[in-house]
Amino acid sequence: MMGSMAAFTFNDTLVKVIGGQLPLFQIISLRGLLATSLIFLLARTLGKLRFNLQRRDWGLVAARCASEIGATYCFLAALMIMPIANITAVLQALPLTVTLGAAVFLGEEVGWRRMAAILLGFCGVLLIVRPGPDGFSEGALYALLAVAFVTARDLTTRRMSSEVPSLTVTLLASISVTVFALICSLGVEWEPVSLSQVMLLAGAAVFILGGYSLSVMVMRVGEISFVSPFRYTGLIWAILLGWLVFGDWPDGLTLLGAVIVVGTGLFTVIRERRQAQAAQKPV
Repeated sequence: MMGSMAAFTFNDTLVKVIGGQLPLFQIISLRGLLATSLIFLLARTLGKLRFNLQRRDWGLVAARCASEIGATYCFLAALMIMPIANITAVLQALPLTVTLGAAVFLGEEVGWRRMAAILLGFCGVLLIVRPGPDGFSEGALYALLAVAFVTARDLTTRRMSSEVPSLTVTLLASISVTVFALICSLGVEWEPVSLSQVMLLAGAAVFILGGYSLSVMVMRVGEISFVSPFRYTGLIWAILLGWLVFGDWPDGLTLLGAVIVVGTGLFTVIRERRQAQAAQKPV
């Protein structure tokens, strides 16, 4: 899990480096073509390509792909504007938003302790994005929309049957994002791509493949409730890379907000694990 988070953060860093040089949809298109090719090769090598899915699963896969498109665009749009540590800190609220979404849309029970943690975590998010008199800034708004889309994506994934291979879903999502970006880029004048930019995009694609591959391995061999807290190591990488590559260091309020979000997220994950263990004990 720590390797997966590091890989995704290095990908984000490379995309942000190239973000000021090429149009956003051109970046998403080129990276998507490379990443989709690598994911296809991995899925085929592991024998995880399966498209004879049930109609219900196809509907869920389509909804997940739509959510992935929205999440990718909003996240990268925010990444072009905000420091990488800030956007990563906002995304640490995902365990909270997924828990709340599961309660609202899937009818899962959420006790008052976890609900209090969710509310406190959202206060931490507000410390990070800090809306001004005119409301949220453009970057903060994109970051919050990214959280909403990723939450919808994860809730949709929860409802899929266990017969759907993870790499098949990943491949279809990557294809969807790439096709969407290519269509949107038709109205954008593409910039010439230098060799260094190609290398950055190729590196980003490799890191995406590594992130997905390691996350799939986690789901195969690790207990989800145990490995989930290690997702927060991505914030450490984001802070370090933001400082080393871009010279950005979060201010005191941002760090305080990040601590609150991570703390409440950890509490939620630990609480869910204990409840799951209690439910498995014989009466």
